[in-house]
Amino acid sequence: MPKLFEQSVFWQRFSHNRLALSGAAIILALILVALLAPFLAPYDPAVIDRAHILEGPNLKHWFGTDDLGRDLLSRILYGTQISLLVGCLAVGISTLIGILLGAVAGYYGGWIDRLVMWGVNTMLAIPTFFLILAVIAFLDPSIWNIMAVIGFTSWMGLTRLVRAEFLSLKEREFVLAARSLGARDRRIIFRHVLVNSLAPVIVSAILGVAAAVLVESSLSFLGIGVQPPTPSWGNILTAGKANIEIAWWLSVFPGLAILVTVLGYNLLGDGIRDASDPRLWSGR
Repeated sequence: MPKLFEQSVFWQRFSHNRLALSGAAIILALILVALLAPFLAPYDPAVIDRAHILEGPNLKHWFGTDDLGRDLLSRILYGTQISLLVGCLAVGISTLIGILLGAVAGYYGGWIDRLVMWGVNTMLAIPTFFLILAVIAFLDPSIWNIMAVIGFTSWMGLTRLVRAEFLSLKEREFVLAARSLGARDRRIIFRHVLVNSLAPVIVSAILGVAAAVLVESSLSFLGIGVQPPTPSWGNILTAGKANIEIAWWLSVFPGLAILVTVLGYNLLGDGIRDASDPRLWSGR
């Protein structure tokens, strides 16, 4: 059983980390908001109300309204769904690719390892955000295309991480014992080596969600991400940029939503990393 899931060790360490618990609480709250957005939002986020254009925060519209009179609080609540969906599915794609390539490269080595690492180094030589911009320019800027592009351009770091873990673990006694008993490579990779590499993989995936949320918000802010009237924190910020001198709330509230989301994932990821690394707990 991997150390990450030893309840007596991991959960005791995790529960003593207040920052990690805060991050977990933030993520749980965001998930609940995303699921309950249709019930929590006081207005339809797409309804235009020209009688209340650019109203500041008040009792009727707690976060104010945008340049089309739409309720900002409702749009931010629905934007939580977009950000978490893009972040989680994009990271799911990149994690799957990273695990498969890293496991094959680290376990078999030789020309397979050299080929995979050549691909990794080639991709890393290209600035990721500009690569995403170039690909999106040739595709329809839909939410599904954005998730796919982010996922297929973000697997390199995890590939290197999994490869390093496999290089370290494949010569351990439990792997040699499984091989001597006639276990096939597929079983050794997924049942013996990978399960003992899950801690850094999970941490990398959690931190990757924060990065994907930032990328999606940046693309939407530039106008090539999620397109209006679908609410996204990034395209809300676009309206905020155009009216920043007279409508500060259009920039502050979606900016705070992005900040809190990224902070929550980073705190949770760091907490899991600290709790699963015995070197950080020596002498405690």
